[in-house]
Amino acid sequence: KTAAGLNLAIASSQSPVIVRVDGHAKIPNNYLSLAVLIMRESGAVNVGGVMAAEGVTKFEIAVSRAMRSALGVGASRFHTGGKAGEVDTVYLGAFRREAINAVGGFDERYTRAQDWELNHRLRKNGGKVFFDPRLQVTYRPRPNLRKLAKQYFQYGRWRRVVSRSHPGTVNLRYLAPPFALVGTLASLLFGLLIHSIFYLPAAIYGLFLLISSIFIAKSAREFILLLAIIPTMHFAWGAGFITSTKALR
Repeated sequence: KTAAGLNLAIASSQSPVIVRVDGHAKIPNNYLSLAVLIMRESGAVNVGGVMAAEGVTKFEIAVSRAMRSALGVGASRFHTGGKAGEVDTVYLGAFRREAINAVGGFDERYTRAQDWELNHRLRKNGGKVFFDPRLQVTYRPRPNLRKLAKQYFQYGRWRRVVSRSHPGTVNLRYLAPPFALVGTLASLLFGLLIHSIFYLPAAIYGLFLLISSIFIAKSAREFILLLAIIPTMHFAWGAGFITSTKALR
């Protein structure tokens, strides 16, 4: 598991600062020095920046546009950018070793969302988690719709695990995808079985999807791809959240 591997790496290292870099990420040459500088300036126990999604294929490029838009993934600063400041979580992160050790490291029961859960415990222990847009990490999106759906399904189901362990962390941003999924399916079913007026919620989501794709896309091809990519991200995340079982935790 990722969390177990991270804990082993931390235990094997000697640096007072621990920097996480994942397989789909590429950091610039000045990332480490800049992260340490920001950590000193802010007094934070964990600092991170923008998850700058960049694709190579046409599909990946379209996914990257969705991932960097509030219309696609919500308004988290590590996705969309924004002002430097305290946040709930950051992408990857540069941590103070003593802060990680003080809260017991990554929780190895988590297959996903172990970073979010750790940041929650760091903040609960009095630490500051800090976002700074000067930190930019290039992220390579999933290469096809099936892998994208699997990724977001896992995001949703493990975010539900975090919410069960830490109920106070649930907010409207995390509830939006499951509500969108249930609302759209119920709308289509009731519209078919009862009355056409019930199609209205599904039509509203369809209009949102259309407008979002128009705003995000940079070409006609991207627009068509986004009509499939955005609902895949929303509904897969929502399905994962809804079907997440207590057996996962």
